Amino acid sequence: MRAAVPRRRARALLAVALAVVVALAGCERPPAAERSGGAAATSAADLRYGAAPAVDPDVTLQPDVVLVGGGGRSVRSVTADGLTWRIDGRARNADQLAPGKVMFVTGRGVGRVLDITEDGGDLLVLIGPVDITEVIRDGTFARQGVTLDDPVVYLAGDPSWAEAPPATPSSFGRSRPMRAPLLAPGAQPVQPPPARDGKATTRAQGYRVFSSCCTNGVGAHFTYDDGGVRLLGTVTLLFQRPDAAFHLAIGAGTVTRAELEISGGFGIKVDFEGGIQDGRNHRKTFPIAADFSFPIGQIAGIPLSFTVSQTLEVATAFGAKLGTVKGGGEYSLAGKLGFGYANGTFGPRVTKQFQRRDSLLNSLTGRPVGVMGLVVRHGVRFTVGISAFLFSAGVFVELTTSYGATLGSALGAAYAQCRGVGIGVHATFGIGFRILEPVVKVINQFLSLLQPSRAPVIPPVPAESGPKWSKEIYRNEEIIPKVPACGHPPT
Repeated sequence: MRAAVPRRRARALLAVALAVVVALAGCERPPAAERSGGAAATSAADLRYGAAPAVDPDVTLQPDVVLVGGGGRSVRSVTADGLTWRIDGRARNADQLAPGKVMFVTGRGVGRVLDITEDGGDLLVLIGPVDITEVIRDGTFARQGVTLDDPVVYLAGDPSWAEAPPATPSSFGRSRPMRAPLLAPGAQPVQPPPARDGKATTRAQGYRVFSSCCTNGVGAHFTYDDGGVRLLGTVTLLFQRPDAAFHLAIGAGTVTRAELEISGGFGIKVDFEGGIQDGRNHRKTFPIAADFSFPIGQIAGIPLSFTVSQTLEVATAFGAKLGTVKGGGEYSLAGKLGFGYANGTFGPRVTKQFQRRDSLLNSLTGRPVGVMGLVVRHGVRFTVGISAFLFSAGVFVELTTSYGATLGSALGAAYAQCRGVGIGVHATFGIGFRILEPVVKVINQFLSLLQPSRAPVIPPVPAESGPKWSKEIYRNEEIIPKVPACGHPPT
């Protein structure tokens, strides 16, 4: 019987100890956004907004980087332009965000905080682009055999940067442009959920664009019908079963080694048809508002992705008020694309295999009255890194193909029916980010109209950051007949 008393006392002490442990665990629970919904909710949120970063002993972040807890579960929405992230104000470390800091909430949600304001229990965080070395101080990241066969398709929605730059506000008299509060709730469209079918339909500057990736290549089919000008065409960077390998080493905030190679046997293909009837020529340049992304997963705690993005430029040079032009061609280009950089030395890695499959020159037809000229420029960028859309930063290879065609006579003479084509293929290799100049103008015009909440001023967004190198892959022009009257095709 005496022995029973200590046993009862031991049970009581054990119960008290367990109660204390449970209570302490309850005090340390993460915010609601980080613990609700289970694995399925986590997977869906991470797919939509990106996976969360994690602390890793092999990586040192820059001191002004704030790791916001919860990953995609802490994100409520993102505006179509990608500038404003609505996050749970109760998420771990969210209270440390301030203008000048770098927000790192997911692999797609990384940026320099330009301004921040509260809306109920949420925070509206306005961000700008950051170079990858502004996020990572020390770390090495490498992977072989990244297959590009099942992309997650991210649509921006209706971003302001997909439209033409606005006219400069008038300064007549003493009037000044009205400044709007930082992102009034519901004032801007938000990004839709991602898809996995490898297809996307977007609109920009009057063009409707259907994009696809990556079974037989990455391309864009475009249509335009406005103001007496009608255009349609398809531009494609061809490849078969591509895969990629990369290596990125950063020490003391400086890239010491960078490599990116993409294999798959590359080619280019174009088809176009254009016409004018009492219309006006135009030049339109815009990014296609869709990312084809291949999540790589965490490497040393950093969630990286391989992302394919595109830009399109179309310029008409119709020398009359009535006429048509049509053509198409296909060419093999290279076996692989890539570059290497180490200790201040850069070297391209391109195996050229140029060969004409279908002649663009021989295909040119139409009914020109005067000269019918058209330029189509297609850019495809492959990036391994962080962030999304315009702000994607990391190691990249960008291939830009320009097609120029003319049909008619420079003198309008009946005796000289001219046909001319020019093709130029140009590669850019780099580390960091690059944004089209017209797009930067749109973004900075928007930012200039915002009324900051916490920041003294909202600084403009830079167009690029980090080193880059260029290489001409191919350039040629063909003209029939070769007479001075036919001039040179545009490229």
